[in-house]
Amino acid sequence: MNIIYEPWPWYIGGPLIALVMFLLLFAGRKFGMSSNLRTACAAMGAGKVADYFNYDWKSKRWNLMVVLGAIIGGFIASHFMGNSAVAINPKVAQQLAEDYQITSAGESYLPPEIFSVEALGDPFIIAVLLVGGILVGFGARYGGGCTSGHGVSGLSNLQIPSLIAVIGFFIGGLIMVHLLYPLIFA
Repeated sequence: MNIIYEPWPWYIGGPLIALVMFLLLFAGRKFGMSSNLRTACAAMGAGKVADYFNYDWKSKRWNLMVVLGAIIGGFIASHFMGNSAVAINPKVAQQLAEDYQITSAGESYLPPEIFSVEALGDPFIIAVLLVGGILVGFGARYGGGCTSGHGVSGLSNLQIPSLIAVIGFFIGGLIMVHLLYPLIFA
């Protein structure tokens, strides 16, 4: 059972991802998570309100099963399998504790200083999560896909727009971590 409970090394996970991408390519399908937002809205009748949602969503319902599987798999993994802590560099954990009062780094996936019920009582935390969620959702649709869609599916299909998007994700991540995050949480 240890093979299931422990993280898999890149030389196992990488080829498995490549195999899934090959099978999707062979089946004529493209993988992505953010496209499911459009599919779900179309399934719930949003096509009556906006033309963007007026399309044959039933041809994309297979991808809704991917999301459902990710949710169920994430729940099973986080509640019943392995260690829930993420091993991070001790210097990073120390910096998070000193600069941002996040003392749970390396102990849990989601820091309770931001995601606990008590933290959600803070209007600032709610505003940051809400604005961040809107920006991520809007950005994923405006950019034609999310990090998994561009970074895994788009790059494996050798799409230049996906390469540009992934470069943008890295640049945006660096700007956020080194410039904006210290300003927001200082």
